Amino acid sequence: MTLSPNDLFTDEDRRFMAIALDEARTAAQQDEVPVGCVIVRGGEIIASSGNRRRACGDPAGHAEILALRSAGDSVGDWRLEGCTLYVTLEPCPMCVSACRQARLDLVVWGAPDPTMGACGTVIDLAEDPRLGPKLAHRGGLAEDECRHLLQSFFTKTRKSS
Repeated sequence: MTLSPNDLFTDEDRRFMAIALDEARTAAQQDEVPVGCVIVRGGEIIASSGNRRRACGDPAGHAEILALRSAGDSVGDWRLEGCTLYVTLEPCPMCVSACRQARLDLVVWGAPDPTMGACGTVIDLAEDPRLGPKLAHRGGLAEDECRHLLQSFFTKTRKSS
């Protein structure tokens, strides 16, 4: 039997990705690239963020980085074992590296990133054994909705420039 992407995810996964999508929509309303992220431990959200590169004037203001910082503050440790990160776009090399450093249990992502995807689409830093323990990840959750949100944002941005 062949598994479809929907067979890989639980109702809880879908619920947390829906919240990440809300974070992405909020980012879009603030003229940020619409990527949203939540970090969960024990079924509870411990951190969430959308992209804020423009607002913070920070090239590292990706949703994942901001949520990881907040999660570390929340639990009082940079090690985030027992945590799952949900993000609407496949993480870039910077974010995959930060997720590996944080010792996350799992990353669940929505749309693949054909430009910077570092969980296998462009490069696979998530599973490269030279970088230490592999980062468990699953992609494709709410992929169409995540992709549509990004495409709509960039279509609107191109029309206004």
